[in-house]
Amino acid sequence: MSTAVVVEAPGEHRLTAHEPVPPAAGEALVRVHAVGVCGSDREVYQGNRPEGYVRYPLTPGHEWSGTVAEVGAGVPAGLVGRKVVGEGFRNCQVCDRCHAGETTLCTAGYEETGFTQPGAMATTLTLPARLLHVLPDEADLTAAALLEPAACVAAAALKAGARPGERVAVVGTGTLGMFAVQFLRAGSPAELLVVGTRQDRDKLSRTFGATDFRTKDQELPADFDVVIETAGSASAARTAASLLRRGGRLVLTGIPAPGAEGLDPTDLVVRQLEVHTVFGAPPEAWAHTVRVFGAGLLSPLPLVTHELPLSGFAEAIELAGSGDPAVGKVLLRP
Repeated sequence: MSTAVVVEAPGEHRLTAHEPVPPAAGEALVRVHAVGVCGSDREVYQGNRPEGYVRYPLTPGHEWSGTVAEVGAGVPAGLVGRKVVGEGFRNCQVCDRCHAGETTLCTAGYEETGFTQPGAMATTLTLPARLLHVLPDEADLTAAALLEPAACVAAAALKAGARPGERVAVVGTGTLGMFAVQFLRAGSPAELLVVGTRQDRDKLSRTFGATDFRTKDQELPADFDVVIETAGSASAARTAASLLRRGGRLVLTGIPAPGAEGLDPTDLVVRQLEVHTVFGAPPEAWAHTVRVFGAGLLSPLPLVTHELPLSGFAEAIELAGSGDPAVGKVLLRP
């Protein structure tokens, strides 16, 4: 039987029968292979996602992979049977920011798969076909379920613009941090430092290409060209800025709690730091991610530690927020 997870309201969920939604013109119906569980899904379930960024009742799931099963009118029939991932932001495509390719800044308002629109914690997902990115035929769909967070990091890497031979660093050792290491390593840096709070991430960081690993309580250098922050705390942002040389480039991807005191504007101005931020991933970052993944330069599978059926949703949410060092990326398999 086809099933779906439905979060009726904060703290209330059920597993329900799922009826696939036939694709309308311009849409595709995807058979979901795997869907990732992340901190924002936990926010949805706990009810602490900011107002306007969730709509109940809801089927969550914004990190997913699958195979196109059916397409609507106006969509190339050749998509049927292809392995795909898909963008989450339901941008309008007609505002000034969308025309500039900055679809995550769409001025028509926020709509996203798995938050305000039905997500992938179901047997199938129907969405605009223009949001799909086709994977190579030989792609591992379990690994591909992690390409959404990877695309967010790709957006950061593109904004950072690290050049071969530069000294680069990553602050944060979660899923985003480990993807940041891989993207930066692909650019042939002279040095790649990872800074985190858990010494047990040293080995994995080096496996992905780091040349050095330090915890925040160790002595840290202050002469890096590029730093990407992925930890989502005000202290991480400050640490990231402290690693930079004068005129260095900083990209923030984490979202601290509202009201957090972070960077010192005087320090930013005096040292002439170049600061960028990322929220979500525009099409350019998605396309870059799929190319890098297809070229074998991204290795998501070592980050996956748990795979559960949809009936294990509550357990997956608990695992994702447990803080247990043995828990990495949690996937649900419809």
